[in-house]
Amino acid sequence: MNRNLRRHRCFLCRLSTLSPSSTELSQSEVNERLNHYDIPTDLPLVVQISRFDRWKDPEGVIQAFKLARKEVNCTLVLLGNVATDDPEGDIVYRSLLSSREERIIILSHQDGALVNALQRRATVVLQKSIREGFGLTVAEAMWKGTPVIGGNVGGIRHQIKDGDNGFLVCSIEEAAERIIQLVKDRQLREEMGRNARETVRHQFLMTRYLEQYLDLLSSVETDFKLSKAMRIYE
Repeated sequence: MNRNLRRHRCFLCRLSTLSPSSTELSQSEVNERLNHYDIPTDLPLVVQISRFDRWKDPEGVIQAFKLARKEVNCTLVLLGNVATDDPEGDIVYRSLLSSREERIIILSHQDGALVNALQRRATVVLQKSIREGFGLTVAEAMWKGTPVIGGNVGGIRHQIKDGDNGFLVCSIEEAAERIIQLVKDRQLREEMGRNARETVRHQFLMTRYLEQYLDLLSSVETDFKLSKAMRIYE
């Protein structure tokens, strides 16, 4: 592989702002989706959206929430689905149901508009993965200006700059501490939310993806022409 091609190899993951989970929603549309699923909004919402998978650590999210609510009043919403190619998915989902209560809501639905509404209304979004590639739901929430607490693993580390546009955590206790901090500090939430949106704007939108492809193709074409010219003069 030539040097230019190596230089242009990049993190080619993207977010489409036209998908149901990312398109703009009015306040009334957000309220309609949340009301449809009986999700209360009288307290700050702490949300994780991911398939029910042990690598997403939903149990850890619930434990972190229980620690956090000793200091702040809030509601946890875990929204996910069971992947058809994961035989353990249903087992993980059912293992969480015993944790359901008035302020711990666990839903299994495929509804892009609900994802969108939750990410817009959430006070904080979690993606407390212990193993992860590119976190699409991380990018979706960031684009909506919602601060994200992510596991300090894999692709999430390329999306979240700790303390600037979100937080990276390595434990249940750290996650709980960051939930408390964000719920209590509106100014911090708004600042991180602005930084998060700008990060996605500059790095993870479809337009950025196309720009990276054009850069890659341009580097290949340049090398090809140079190589051809060198052979002619040899």
